[in-house]
Amino acid sequence: MATTAPRPLQGLRIVELATQIAGPYATKLFVDAGAEVFKVEPPTGDPMRRWTASFQKLAPGAASPLYQFLNAGKRSIALDPGDAGDRRQLDALAAWADVVVEDQGPGGLEARGIDPEAWLAANPRLVVVRISPWGQAGPWATRPANDFVLQAASGSLEYRGFPWREPVAAGGRVCDWLAGSFAAICAQMAWRAAKRDGGGQIVDLSTFEAALHNLTIFGDLGRQFLGGLLPRSIEIPSIEPTKDGHVGICTQTGQQWSDFCAMLGRQDIAQDPKFLEARQRFEQIDFMQSFIHGWMKERTTAEVIELCELIRIPVAPIGNGRDLPEFDHLRARGVYSRAPGGFLQPRPPYRLETDSPAPIGRTSPLDADRGEILAAIDETTRVAAKARAGAKATDGLPLAQPDLPFTGLRVVDLTAFWAGPYTTSILSDLGADVVKIESIQRPDGMRFAGAARHRTPLYEWGNVFHGANPGKRDVTLRLDHPEGVALVKRLLVDADIVIENFSARVMPGFGLDWETMKAINPRLISVRMPAFGLDGPWRDRLGFAMTIEQVSGLAWLTGYEDLPLVVRGLCDPLGSVHTIFAIGLALEERERTGRGQMLEVPLVEPALNIAAEQVLEYSAFGALLTRRANVMPHAAPQGVFETANADERVAVSVTSDAEWAGLCRALGAADWQADAALATHAGRHAAHDALAARLADWIQPQTREAVIEALLAAGVPVAASINNHALWPNPQLEARGFFQTLKHPVTGETRYPSFPAIFSAYERDLHRSPPPTLGQHNREILQGDLGLSDAEVARLESLQIIGTKPSFM
Repeated sequence: MATTAPRPLQGLRIVELATQIAGPYATKLFVDAGAEVFKVEPPTGDPMRRWTASFQKLAPGAASPLYQFLNAGKRSIALDPGDAGDRRQLDALAAWADVVVEDQGPGGLEARGIDPEAWLAANPRLVVVRISPWGQAGPWATRPANDFVLQAASGSLEYRGFPWREPVAAGGRVCDWLAGSFAAICAQMAWRAAKRDGGGQIVDLSTFEAALHNLTIFGDLGRQFLGGLLPRSIEIPSIEPTKDGHVGICTQTGQQWSDFCAMLGRQDIAQDPKFLEARQRFEQIDFMQSFIHGWMKERTTAEVIELCELIRIPVAPIGNGRDLPEFDHLRARGVYSRAPGGFLQPRPPYRLETDSPAPIGRTSPLDADRGEILAAIDETTRVAAKARAGAKATDGLPLAQPDLPFTGLRVVDLTAFWAGPYTTSILSDLGADVVKIESIQRPDGMRFAGAARHRTPLYEWGNVFHGANPGKRDVTLRLDHPEGVALVKRLLVDADIVIENFSARVMPGFGLDWETMKAINPRLISVRMPAFGLDGPWRDRLGFAMTIEQVSGLAWLTGYEDLPLVVRGLCDPLGSVHTIFAIGLALEERERTGRGQMLEVPLVEPALNIAAEQVLEYSAFGALLTRRANVMPHAAPQGVFETANADERVAVSVTSDAEWAGLCRALGAADWQADAALATHAGRHAAHDALAARLADWIQPQTREAVIEALLAAGVPVAASINNHALWPNPQLEARGFFQTLKHPVTGETRYPSFPAIFSAYERDLHRSPPPTLGQHNREILQGDLGLSDAEVARLESLQIIGTKPSFM
C-alpha cells in the first residue's frame, strides 16, 4: 500500500490567541503546510465569524466566508483569559505548544494575569509571537490604531492619489494581512532556531513597522537622498480607460517607456527629455492623458493587452471579485477551488515539488473541539513529564548566544528590482551569506529608480535598492557570456539556495535550467519568483508590483469611485515574505529527505490571497466589492480631515462600538449616542457621509495636535496623515530602535529600516553591512571563494564579464 509523505510542518503545534485577520492569516499559512492549529476564541467567538464586507445576514451559527478562509482546518476552544480556570487551561496549552501567536495588544496578556516569560520557563522551546499595532513598548504602544490610521502614520496614505483630490488609503485592510504574513515568518524562523538550539523566544511584531517596509517605498531613505517632501501623484501610464473598461500598464524601465510611446505612435515623446522621469510626466498630466486616453479608448482591453504583450510591456486586466476566477491564466493554473462552504478561494501561494496542497479542511464551530484538545493536552503533558524525569540536566538548555535562523546558509541571489532582493535581504538579516549577482551590462534596475539625479555616481543612490539590499556581498557576472555562467555554476556547488525573479523563460536561456543546477548540487533549493508562474497563458509576461496590484483586485479596492489606483509597491515585499515562508518549508523537506527541490512563488499568488475577500464575497453572495475613496466596509466614520492648517491632516477611523462611544464623547454628540439607528456598525455605515461631514466640521477649526489629543483620550483611532518623506523623527520608532545607521561607501552615514519585529534572542540591529556598491566584492568572491588568480580576475575585467561601473555610463 502506498504511503503518503509527511507534510512539511506535520507535527508542529500552534496555539492561536487571535481574532480578525492578522493572527488567523499567519496561522492559516501553517495549516496549509500541515501544522496543527488550536484556535483559542473568546466565549463570544472571533468577531470575524459574523463579518461580511457586503453586510449579508448569515444564518444562526454560520461562519462568514472570510472567517472560513482564514480558519478552516483549525480546532476551536473558547477560553476567557480573564477567568482563573480558563487561564490555567491556556497555560497548559502554552506548555504543550511549539508556537503561540497572540494579538491581545501591548501588555494584553499581562493585564489578564498571563506572563509570557513564565510560559517560556515552563516550555523552554516555546516561541511566542506578539502582534500589535505599534509594538509592545514605546510612547505610542497603547494608542488605539487600525489599518487606516497606520497607513496614515506611515506616510502611505498621503502619497496616493491626485493632489487636487483627497489622499486615499489602500483598500482591503492590507496592513492586517501584512502583519499576518510577517508573523508567519517570524514564528517559522524562531521555531526552526528553537529546534536547532533548544531555546524559544518572544517575538514582538509591530504592524506599523511592517507597513513602513511595504507601503512607503522606503520613503525615509528617499528623504535622505533627495531631500524635501514627496508630492502626491499617480503613475503615467498606470490604469487607463479603454473602449470597454480599464487596463493596467506599467513602464518601470526606460525601454518599456520608449516602447509604450512607440506603440502609441509618439516616438517624439519617448525621446523628449522632459518626459523621461515619472515625476515629469505627472507634471504634464493633462497633455499626457490627452494622447494616451485618445489612443486607448479606440481599443478594447483585450486589444491593448495583446499589443503590449507582443512588445513586452507589463500589462494586465483589472481584476475584481467577479472576474478573477474567469481569467484564463488563473483557471489554467487551478488557482481557485471550491471550499466546503460553497465559495471560491485561492490556493496557497507557492508550489513545492515535494508537497501538494491538502484538501480544504472543515471550519469548526465555536468551542467544538474542547474535549479533544483538553484530552490531548493531558496525554501530552503526562508523556512530557515522564520524559523530563529521565532527561539529563543539560538536555534542552538553550545556547547562551544562539545563531540566527539562517546562519550557515549560502544564497546565490540572481534577483533584481524589489521582490527578489527584499527576499534575500530578509535571508541576510536572519543569518544567511547572500551573494548578489548583477552585471555591468544590466545592473539591478532599482539602482536607478528614484535615484537623486544630482548625486554621483547615480547608480549608488536608489532608495529602494538601498532598502532592499543591506547585508549582501555583490559580484558582477555577465550571464549572456559562457564564462559568466560558468562562474555562477561554481558558486552553486556550495550554495543552499539560488533565487531569481526573471520571467519564466530567462533562466533556461542562460543555461541555468533546474535539471542543470540540480546535477551540479542535488541539495540545492531553486527559488523562482516569476510574476505569473512557470506555466499558463501568461507565463512569459513581465510584471512588476503595480502589474500585480492591477490584476489581483488590490487596485480595484483602492482609489476613487471613477478610477482605481495602484497600491504602489505592496506586492513586491508581500511576495518576498511569502517566499521566505515557502523557503522555510523547502528547508524542512530537505532536512527530511536530504534533497533540494525547485520552489515556485509567482508574485501574483500572494496578492490573490490577501485580496481573497473579493472573490469570497462574490462567489458566496454575488456581491461585487468596490472602492469609494476612504469609505470602507469595516469602518464608519472614516476619513482624512483637514485641520486649521489645511496642510496638516488627520486620519480618523471608527471600527467598534467602544470607539463609536468614544467619538460621541469627544464631540459631545449626545444625539448620536441616543440614535438607535447608529447603535450598530451597519447603521453607522449607512449614515457614513453625514457622520463624516459633522466630524469634519468639528475637526477643521482645531489644530492637528488638539484633535489627536482629544480623540486618543477618548479611545478613538487617530493619527497625523504625514508625507512619507516626513517620517523621521518619530518617537515610537526611536524608542524601538527601528532605524539602524550604517556607513555606506558612497552615501555615508545612512539610516536603514530594521526588520519590523524584535526577537528577544537576537540583537535589534540585524543588518550586518550597508547595501553593496556595484561589484564591490568581485575580488573577495572570485578569489576568496572561488580561488581565481589576479591574472584571471584581470582578464575577466578586460572582457567586461565583471566590473564596478555600468558599461553604458
